[in-house]
Amino acid sequence: MTEKPKVGVYVCHCGINISSTVDVEAVAEFAGKLPDVKVAKTYSYMCSDPGQTLIKKDIEEHGLNRVVVASCSPRMHEPTFRKAISEAGVNPYFLEMANIREQCSWVHEEIEEGTAKAKKLVSASLAKVRLLEALETTEVDAEPAALIIGAGIAGIQAALDIADAGFKVYLVEKTPSVGGRMAQLDKTFPTLDCSACILTPKMVDAASHPNIELLTYSEVEEVTGFIGNFDVKVRKKARYVDFDKCTGCGDCAAECRVKDRFPSEFDQGMGKRSAIYLPFPQAVPAKYTIDAENCLYLSKGKCGKSPKCQDVCGAGAINFDQEDEMVEFKVGAIIVATGFDPFDASRKPEYGYDDYPNVITGMEMERLVSASGPTGGKIKVNNGEEEIEPKEVALIKCVGSRDASVGNEYCSRVCCMYVAKQAHLLRDKLPDANIRIYYMDVRAFGKGFEEFYDRVRRENVRYIRGNPSEIFKRGNKLVVKVEDTLNSRPLEDEVDLVVLGVGLEPRADMREIMELLRLSQSPDKFFLEAHPKLRPVDTATDGIFLAGCAQGPKDIPDTVAQAKGAAASAMIPLARGKVTINAQVAIVNEATCRGCGYCVNICPYTAIEMITINRFGNEVEVARVNEALCKGCGSCSAGCFSDSIQPKSFRDSQILPQIAALGVMR
Repeated sequence: MTEKPKVGVYVCHCGINISSTVDVEAVAEFAGKLPDVKVAKTYSYMCSDPGQTLIKKDIEEHGLNRVVVASCSPRMHEPTFRKAISEAGVNPYFLEMANIREQCSWVHEEIEEGTAKAKKLVSASLAKVRLLEALETTEVDAEPAALIIGAGIAGIQAALDIADAGFKVYLVEKTPSVGGRMAQLDKTFPTLDCSACILTPKMVDAASHPNIELLTYSEVEEVTGFIGNFDVKVRKKARYVDFDKCTGCGDCAAECRVKDRFPSEFDQGMGKRSAIYLPFPQAVPAKYTIDAENCLYLSKGKCGKSPKCQDVCGAGAINFDQEDEMVEFKVGAIIVATGFDPFDASRKPEYGYDDYPNVITGMEMERLVSASGPTGGKIKVNNGEEEIEPKEVALIKCVGSRDASVGNEYCSRVCCMYVAKQAHLLRDKLPDANIRIYYMDVRAFGKGFEEFYDRVRRENVRYIRGNPSEIFKRGNKLVVKVEDTLNSRPLEDEVDLVVLGVGLEPRADMREIMELLRLSQSPDKFFLEAHPKLRPVDTATDGIFLAGCAQGPKDIPDTVAQAKGAAASAMIPLARGKVTINAQVAIVNEATCRGCGYCVNICPYTAIEMITINRFGNEVEVARVNEALCKGCGSCSAGCFSDSIQPKSFRDSQILPQIAALGVMR
C-alpha cells in the first residue's frame, strides 16, 4: 500500500533573484494550506548547507516523505536536493522542483503577477509530487580505457594525462601524423616560444607511452554502447607502407616519379610534396604514407617499368597490396578533440583571395615565416609579375569572425593576438617594411596579451581602426579600400602583401562526428557542452567529453587547460570502475505495445530496440528500452501511437494533474 504523502514545501529567496518580484512568504503561507503539506518554509538560499540542513531536520521531525523546492531551475540544483533528502532517508526521486526564478521572477516585473504565478507553479509541483514513485539507480562496470578522437595539442594532452594515471588510451588521428594545427605554427603568442619546440616532445611522448595506442591515418567508424561500455570500431586506412618496416629514411620520396608535384596540406598548399610523403620533418610517427589518389601505380596501374619507391626502399616497406584494417575495442569514456578549420577566405570575395597570389591567410603566413616552411622562412611573394620582398604589408583582422554576412557572429579569440605576433615576426624579417594592421577592436584578454600588444605597437606597427571593404589591383600593387574610423577619412592603401587574419570555424566533417556520437551543436555550430558554466567539458551524452576548439574557439593555453579538465572528467568513471545508470528512463508496457517501431526511429540516443516476445501464445515484436542509454527525454512517449511507452517520473498520470493544477485544463 502506498504511504500517504507528507509533503514539505521550501521556498527560496535566492537573495533578491526571486524575492524582488515574488512574495516568498505569501507563497509559503499559500502552500501550507494545500492538501498533504505538513511543512512550508522559506529560506534565503535553499541550496546552501543551512538550507539543506533545514530540509533534513524537517524530514526527521515531521516524517516527511515528499519534498517540493520552489527555487531555480532543476538543471542547477536538482542533484543537490536529491542528495539532501536521500541522506535524510527519503527516496531521492520523491522530489519536485518548482522553477520560480527563471520561469517566474526573472520574467515578471510586478510582484503581484510574480507571486500569483509562483503559487500556481507550487500547486502544480504538489500535484505531481504526490504521484511520484520510488526509483532506484543501478550500477554497471566501466571499462578502464578511453578513446580520444583527434591528436592535436588537446588530444595529446588529454591522452598523456589519462595514460599517466594508468589507464589505456586509444588516440585516433585522421591524418598521418599527430600534432594538429599547432604543429603548423611558427611561434606562439605572447611568449614567442617555438611551436615545434614545445609541441614535438609531447608528440613523441604520446607515441612512446606504454598506455597509449596511437592510431594515425585512422577514422572512427562506429560507436555503440553507453558510458563505461562503449564499443568502438576504427578504420586504419592503408598507407601502402609497412608501418613496422619503414625507417623514415625518405629514399622513397626522393625517388618518386611524381616528386614534389602535389600541394602540401601541412604547408597550406604553399609547398609541394610527392605521392609518397612524410607530412612534415618532425612528424610522429615518422612513417611514410602513399597518397593513393595521386600515386601513378595505385591510380593508373603503372609507374614506369616498376614503382621507383619500391625499388629504392632498402627496408622493403612498400606494400601496394595493403588494405584498410578494422580495429575493435571497448572504452569507458570518449573525448572529442577534433579541432577547427581556418575560415575559407574565398567566402569573402571582396578581399581577392582567389584572385591575387599576394593575398594570403594567417595560416599561410605561419608557413611562410617558419624556418621549416616552403621558403625556409624568407618572405617572398608574387605580385602577379615577379617574386618580390614586400615593402608595404597590411594585415586585416576579423576575417570571417564577428561577421553575420558569412554566418559567423562569434569572436574567434585568437585573431587579435596571432595577427600581432605575425606583425612582430614580419618586423623581424623585414626591418624596413611599413606594416599596418586594420582592426575593428583589439581583444587582448589573456595573460601577457596586453603587454605583447603594446610591445608590437612600439615596434613601429601601425594600427588603423577600420574594416576594409575591398581589395583590388592597381598596377603591380594591391589597394586596400577602407575608412579610418578614428579620423573619419577614407583610405586607399597601396601595399605589396595582404595577410587576412582569418577566424576559426567548426571542422567541415563535424557532422560525421555528431551523428557518430549523437552530439549537438551550439548556435555557433561548434559542439554543444552540457552547461556553459558548470559543465563546460561534458556533453548531453554521458561519458563523452569535449576538449579544445571542438567546443569553441580558444588559444593554446585554454585548449590545454580544457584538455586536462576533460581528461580529469573522463577518468572519474574509469577510476571508480563502475557507472551509475539514470533511474528516470522510459519503460514499455509490452502488453499494449503494437510493435510499430516508430519509437526506435525517433529516439535520439538509439536506446530502443525491437525484440520478440511471446504474448498470449503468439510471437510478437515489441519495443524495449536499454536503460543505460536512455536519457528520459520523452521523445518516444510523445511519438508512441498506443501510449505504451512512458518515462518514469513523467508519466501521463503524473503530468496531467500537474497541468490541471495550473488551471490550464478545465
